[in-house]
Amino acid sequence: MESRHDAVRESRGGVARLSDRCTSAAESRLVFPTHPLGPPVQTVPGAVWRAGSLDHASLRLFAWEKNPNICRFCLTKLGRDQGVGAEVELSLLFVDVRGSSRLARTMSASDFRHLMSRFYEAATDVLIENDALLDKFVGDQAIGLFVPGIAGPEHARRAIDAAQTLLQRTGHRSGEDPWLQLGAAVHTGPAYVGTVFSRGEISDFTALGDTVNVTAHLCSQAGVGEILVTESAAISAGLPVERLEGRQLSLKGYPMTARVLTAG
Repeated sequence: MESRHDAVRESRGGVARLSDRCTSAAESRLVFPTHPLGPPVQTVPGAVWRAGSLDHASLRLFAWEKNPNICRFCLTKLGRDQGVGAEVELSLLFVDVRGSSRLARTMSASDFRHLMSRFYEAATDVLIENDALLDKFVGDQAIGLFVPGIAGPEHARRAIDAAQTLLQRTGHRSGEDPWLQLGAAVHTGPAYVGTVFSRGEISDFTALGDTVNVTAHLCSQAGVGEILVTESAAISAGLPVERLEGRQLSLKGYPMTARVLTAG
Protein backbone atom coordinates (compact mmCIF):
# COMPACT_ATOMS: atom_id res chain seq x y z
CA MET A 1 0.00 0.00 0.00
CA GLU A 2 1.29 3.46 -0.89
CA SER A 3 2.42 5.41 2.17
CA ARG A 4 1.96 9.13 2.67
CA HIS A 5 5.74 9.54 2.19
CA ASP A 6 5.44 7.80 -1.17
CA ALA A 7 2.66 10.20 -2.07
CA VAL A 8 4.83 13.15 -1.09
CA ARG A 9 7.66 11.89 -3.31
CA GLU A 10 5.22 11.33 -6.16
CA SER A 11 3.86 14.84 -5.67
CA ARG A 12 7.39 16.27 -5.76
CA GLY A 13 8.03 14.53 -9.06
CA GLY A 14 4.80 15.92 -10.43
CA VAL A 15 5.80 19.39 -9.29
CA ALA A 16 9.11 19.11 -11.11
CA ARG A 17 7.34 18.03 -14.28
CA LEU A 18 4.83 20.83 -13.98
CA SER A 19 7.50 23.45 -13.28
CA ASP A 20 9.28 22.44 -16.50
CA ARG A 21 6.13 23.45 -18.36
CA CYS A 22 5.88 26.93 -16.88
CA THR A 23 7.24 30.25 -18.02
CA SER A 24 7.71 33.53 -16.18
CA ALA A 25 5.33 36.48 -15.92
CA ALA A 26 5.28 39.55 -13.73
CA GLU A 27 4.57 39.27 -10.01
CA SER A 28 2.32 36.18 -9.73
CA ARG A 29 3.42 32.78 -8.46
CA LEU A 30 2.11 29.29 -7.79
CA VAL A 31 3.42 27.51 -4.69
CA PHE A 32 3.53 23.74 -4.41
CA PRO A 33 4.00 22.72 -0.75
CA THR A 34 5.27 19.31 0.36
CA HIS A 35 2.68 19.62 3.09
CA PRO A 36 0.13 22.38 3.72
CA LEU A 37 1.78 23.14 7.05
CA GLY A 38 5.36 23.03 5.81
CA PRO A 39 7.66 24.99 3.50
CA PRO A 40 7.17 25.04 -0.27
CA VAL A 41 9.04 22.56 -2.42
CA GLN A 42 8.88 24.66 -5.55
CA THR A 43 7.91 28.22 -6.36
CA VAL A 44 7.00 28.62 -9.99
CA PRO A 45 7.32 32.26 -11.13
CA GLY A 46 4.45 33.47 -13.23
CA ALA A 47 2.21 30.42 -13.41
CA VAL A 48 1.58 31.07 -17.10
CA TRP A 49 1.56 27.84 -19.07
CA ARG A 50 3.33 27.41 -22.41
CA ALA A 51 1.12 27.04 -25.46
CA GLY A 52 0.49 23.37 -26.15
CA SER A 53 1.02 22.25 -22.54
CA LEU A 54 -1.60 23.43 -20.05
CA ASP A 55 -4.12 26.10 -20.93
CA HIS A 56 -5.64 28.75 -18.64
CA ALA A 57 -8.52 26.43 -17.73
CA SER A 58 -5.98 23.86 -16.50
CA LEU A 59 -4.20 26.54 -14.49
CA ARG A 60 -7.43 27.40 -12.72
CA LEU A 61 -7.77 23.74 -11.75
CA PHE A 62 -4.44 23.93 -9.90
CA ALA A 63 -4.93 27.35 -8.27
CA TRP A 64 -6.62 26.96 -4.87
CA GLU A 65 -9.70 29.06 -4.14
CA LYS A 66 -8.46 29.64 -0.57
CA ASN A 67 -5.32 31.26 -1.99
CA PRO A 68 -4.65 31.12 -5.75
CA ASN A 69 -0.89 31.19 -5.08
CA ILE A 70 -1.18 27.69 -3.58
CA CYS A 71 -1.52 24.48 -5.60
CA ARG A 72 -4.92 22.96 -4.86
CA PHE A 73 -3.90 19.54 -6.19
CA CYS A 74 -1.07 19.20 -3.65
CA LEU A 75 -3.39 19.87 -0.72
CA THR A 76 -6.55 18.06 -1.76
CA LYS A 77 -5.06 15.05 -3.54
CA LEU A 78 -1.95 14.37 -1.48
CA GLY A 79 -3.98 12.99 1.41
CA ARG A 80 -7.28 12.24 -0.30
CA ASP A 81 -7.75 8.94 1.56
CA GLN A 82 -6.57 9.76 5.09
CA GLY A 83 -6.60 13.53 4.98
CA VAL A 84 -3.82 16.02 5.60
CA GLY A 85 -3.55 18.03 8.79
CA ALA A 86 -1.84 18.60 12.11
CA GLU A 87 -2.16 20.57 15.32
CA VAL A 88 -0.01 23.67 14.90
CA GLU A 89 0.28 27.15 16.30
CA LEU A 90 -1.18 29.69 13.89
CA SER A 91 -2.79 33.11 13.90
CA LEU A 92 -6.40 33.76 12.97
CA LEU A 93 -8.09 36.91 11.75
CA PHE A 94 -11.84 37.36 12.06
CA VAL A 95 -13.44 40.46 10.51
CA ASP A 96 -17.11 41.20 11.05
CA VAL A 97 -19.46 43.77 9.50
CA ARG A 98 -21.09 45.90 12.17
CA GLY A 99 -24.80 46.66 11.82
CA SER A 100 -25.31 44.34 8.85
CA SER A 101 -28.88 43.51 9.87
CA ARG A 102 -29.76 47.21 9.93
CA LEU A 103 -28.09 47.71 6.56
CA ALA A 104 -30.06 44.84 5.06
CA ARG A 105 -33.31 46.41 6.24
CA THR A 106 -32.50 49.79 4.70
CA MET A 107 -31.65 48.66 1.14
CA SER A 108 -32.80 46.21 -1.48
CA ALA A 109 -31.50 42.66 -1.38
CA SER A 110 -29.60 43.30 -4.63
CA ASP A 111 -27.93 46.43 -3.26
CA PHE A 112 -26.99 44.57 -0.07
CA ARG A 113 -25.52 41.78 -2.16
CA HIS A 114 -23.37 44.28 -4.10
CA LEU A 115 -22.17 45.86 -0.84
CA MET A 116 -21.24 42.51 0.68
CA SER A 117 -19.53 41.42 -2.54
CA ARG A 118 -17.37 44.54 -2.34
CA PHE A 119 -16.43 43.55 1.22
CA TYR A 120 -15.68 39.95 0.19
CA GLU A 121 -13.44 41.17 -2.63
CA ALA A 122 -11.56 43.58 -0.37
CA ALA A 123 -11.06 40.92 2.31
CA THR A 124 -9.93 38.33 -0.24
CA ASP A 125 -7.36 40.70 -1.75
CA VAL A 126 -5.89 41.62 1.64
CA LEU A 127 -5.69 38.01 2.86
CA ILE A 128 -4.00 36.79 -0.30
CA GLU A 129 -1.54 39.71 -0.26
CA ASN A 130 -0.50 38.58 3.23
CA ASP A 131 -0.19 34.87 2.33
CA ALA A 132 -3.20 33.84 4.39
CA LEU A 133 -5.73 31.16 3.57
CA LEU A 134 -9.27 32.39 3.10
CA ASP A 135 -10.98 29.98 5.46
CA LYS A 136 -14.51 31.08 4.63
CA PHE A 137 -17.09 33.83 4.49
CA VAL A 138 -19.87 33.30 7.02
CA GLY A 139 -22.63 35.78 6.25
CA ASP A 140 -21.10 39.14 7.14
CA GLN A 141 -17.84 37.71 8.48
CA ALA A 142 -14.50 36.89 6.82
CA ILE A 143 -12.05 34.44 8.37
CA GLY A 144 -8.36 34.19 7.49
CA LEU A 145 -5.85 31.54 8.56
CA PHE A 146 -2.20 32.54 8.88
CA VAL A 147 -0.42 29.18 8.90
CA PRO A 148 3.36 29.24 9.60
CA GLY A 149 4.15 27.00 6.64
CA ILE A 150 2.54 29.49 4.27
CA ALA A 151 2.53 32.89 6.00
CA GLY A 152 5.93 32.32 7.61
CA PRO A 153 7.15 32.56 11.22
CA GLU A 154 5.82 36.12 11.55
CA HIS A 155 2.24 34.93 11.03
CA ALA A 156 0.91 36.94 13.99
CA ARG A 157 2.43 40.18 12.67
CA ARG A 158 1.02 39.47 9.22
CA ALA A 159 -2.46 38.81 10.61
CA ILE A 160 -2.40 42.16 12.42
CA ASP A 161 -1.07 43.91 9.31
CA ALA A 162 -3.88 42.36 7.26
CA ALA A 163 -6.48 43.53 9.78
CA GLN A 164 -5.15 47.09 9.68
CA THR A 165 -4.94 47.10 5.89
CA LEU A 166 -8.53 45.92 5.52
CA LEU A 167 -9.74 48.62 7.91
CA GLN A 168 -7.80 51.20 5.91
CA ARG A 169 -9.27 50.03 2.61
CA THR A 170 -12.78 50.25 3.98
CA GLY A 171 -12.23 53.82 5.17
CA HIS A 172 -11.53 53.45 8.90
CA ARG A 173 -8.61 55.84 9.16
CA SER A 174 -9.05 58.76 11.54
CA GLY A 175 -11.34 61.38 10.04
CA GLU A 176 -12.72 59.07 7.35
CA ASP A 177 -16.27 57.83 6.93
CA PRO A 178 -16.06 54.07 6.25
CA TRP A 179 -18.14 52.70 3.41
CA LEU A 180 -18.69 49.62 5.58
CA GLN A 181 -18.25 49.48 9.35
CA LEU A 182 -16.00 46.64 10.51
CA GLY A 183 -14.63 45.19 13.74
CA ALA A 184 -11.80 42.63 13.85
CA ALA A 185 -9.90 40.25 16.12
CA VAL A 186 -6.54 38.47 15.93
CA HIS A 187 -5.53 35.54 18.11
CA THR A 188 -2.55 33.18 18.11
CA GLY A 189 -2.69 29.66 19.49
CA PRO A 190 -2.83 25.94 18.70
CA ALA A 191 -5.50 24.49 16.43
CA TYR A 192 -6.03 21.56 14.11
CA VAL A 193 -5.37 22.79 10.58
CA GLY A 194 -6.15 20.50 7.68
CA THR A 195 -8.77 18.62 5.76
CA VAL A 196 -12.13 17.49 7.08
CA PHE A 197 -14.39 14.87 5.56
CA SER A 198 -18.07 14.55 4.71
CA ARG A 199 -19.62 11.43 3.14
CA GLY A 200 -16.17 9.91 2.75
CA GLU A 201 -14.80 12.80 0.71
CA ILE A 202 -12.62 15.79 1.63
CA SER A 203 -15.13 18.59 2.09
CA ASP A 204 -12.96 21.45 3.33
CA PHE A 205 -9.57 22.60 4.58
CA THR A 206 -10.06 24.57 7.78
CA ALA A 207 -8.99 25.19 11.37
CA LEU A 208 -10.74 23.68 14.39
CA GLY A 209 -10.37 24.04 18.14
CA ASP A 210 -10.69 26.42 21.07
CA THR A 211 -8.35 28.96 19.46
CA VAL A 212 -10.85 29.38 16.62
CA ASN A 213 -13.75 29.78 19.06
CA VAL A 214 -11.86 32.37 21.14
CA THR A 215 -11.13 34.46 18.03
CA ALA A 216 -14.78 34.36 16.99
CA HIS A 217 -15.99 35.46 20.44
CA LEU A 218 -13.31 38.16 20.60
CA CYS A 219 -14.37 39.58 17.24
CA SER A 220 -17.94 39.97 18.47
CA GLN A 221 -16.61 42.35 21.16
CA ALA A 222 -14.72 44.66 18.79
CA GLY A 223 -16.20 48.09 18.15
CA VAL A 224 -16.31 49.81 14.78
CA GLY A 225 -12.77 50.36 13.52
CA GLU A 226 -11.20 48.30 16.32
CA ILE A 227 -8.88 45.31 16.18
CA LEU A 228 -8.86 43.32 19.41
CA VAL A 229 -5.59 41.41 19.73
CA THR A 230 -4.97 38.75 22.34
CA GLU A 231 -1.79 38.96 24.37
CA SER A 232 -0.47 35.78 22.76
CA ALA A 233 -0.83 37.36 19.31
CA ALA A 234 0.56 40.72 20.43
CA ILE A 235 3.63 39.14 22.04
CA SER A 236 4.20 36.85 19.05
CA ALA A 237 3.98 39.87 16.73
CA GLY A 238 6.51 41.79 18.84
CA LEU A 239 4.12 44.58 19.74
CA PRO A 240 4.90 46.84 22.74
CA VAL A 241 2.13 45.27 24.82
CA GLU A 242 2.65 47.51 27.86
CA ARG A 243 2.06 50.62 25.74
CA LEU A 244 -1.16 49.44 24.12
CA GLU A 245 -4.64 50.00 25.49
CA GLY A 246 -5.83 46.94 27.40
CA ARG A 247 -9.45 45.88 27.65
CA GLN A 248 -10.81 43.38 30.16
CA LEU A 249 -13.33 41.08 28.50
CA SER A 250 -15.43 38.06 29.35
CA LEU A 251 -15.67 35.63 26.43
CA LYS A 252 -18.47 33.22 27.24
CA GLY A 253 -17.45 33.40 30.89
CA TYR A 254 -13.73 33.18 30.14
CA PRO A 255 -11.83 36.32 31.30
CA MET A 256 -9.32 37.78 28.89
CA THR A 257 -7.25 40.92 28.39
CA ALA A 258 -7.18 42.12 24.79
CA ARG A 259 -5.07 44.89 23.29
CA VAL A 260 -6.86 47.47 21.17
CA LEU A 261 -5.50 48.55 17.80
CA THR A 262 -6.97 50.70 15.03
CA ALA A 263 -6.39 51.16 11.31
CA GLY A 264 -3.38 53.34 12.13
